[in-house]
Amino acid sequence: MIHSMTGFGKAVIQLENKKISIELKSLNSKNLDLNARMPNQYREKELILRNTIAKALTRGKIDFSLFTEVTGENSSSSINAPVVKKYIQELAEISNASESQLLEMAIRLPDTLKTEREEIDEAEFKIIENLLAEAIKEILNYRKTEGEVLENDFKLRIKSIRSLLEKVITIDPERIENVKIRLQKGVVELKEKYDENRFEQELVYYIEKFDITEEKVRLANHLDYFTENLASEESNGKKLGFISQEIGREINTIGSKSNYAPMQQLVVQMKDELEKIKEQLLNVL
Repeated sequence: MIHSMTGFGKAVIQLENKKISIELKSLNSKNLDLNARMPNQYREKELILRNTIAKALTRGKIDFSLFTEVTGENSSSSINAPVVKKYIQELAEISNASESQLLEMAIRLPDTLKTEREEIDEAEFKIIENLLAEAIKEILNYRKTEGEVLENDFKLRIKSIRSLLEKVITIDPERIENVKIRLQKGVVELKEKYDENRFEQELVYYIEKFDITEEKVRLANHLDYFTENLASEESNGKKLGFISQEIGREINTIGSKSNYAPMQQLVVQMKDELEKIKEQLLNVL
């Protein structure tokens, strides 16, 4: 079962005097790229939260946000009266504004609010850890659902490449015969006498150079291996990426050796399906 790197998870809890929310957003990335936003009083616990997220989500560009909203009467912020009064006095010297206008201007200036540092207690942090676990569970379910969609798409495209390969196998004898006819026709048009035995030897050598038997076998094996890894218990997008590169190598070799328009058209279709697979693999965990 493969998992997508795209996902979203959210968990919210209402405490006696505050609401705490956690959000996790994830996009594709080669490695783990974790960005964290949280109030300053929780920074001392950031490393613990980061390690929990990294262990659960493994890879992806992840945005972690911890929000708090005071809903009770208690607040850690209060007006810094001496600073506000000083601002009003200074503004009055350079302005003819009324007292209410001066106050309105003053409270917009820096340091007019003073915030007392809140210490996070262990009971509250335990609540945050449980909340993070809920958000992680939600984003993992999201990734799993997205992964199922990707898996179905991969199966269809691998099936399409396999079908095209069967057509390649079907027309291969026709291709070889076509090569023989073209060579014989070319020799006849030279209007020169030639050694038939030597010609047969050269013909065999030429055809062997364009033989695609090994490529057909290897391509079929790579397709089987890709399908097998799709069904594995662990999601491994990097491994599937490596297999897709091997699939591409065999398709390209068949195309370069084919020397036959109908087969080259099939190769182009296989390449198109493979490119779509590679694009989607960027989203696989």
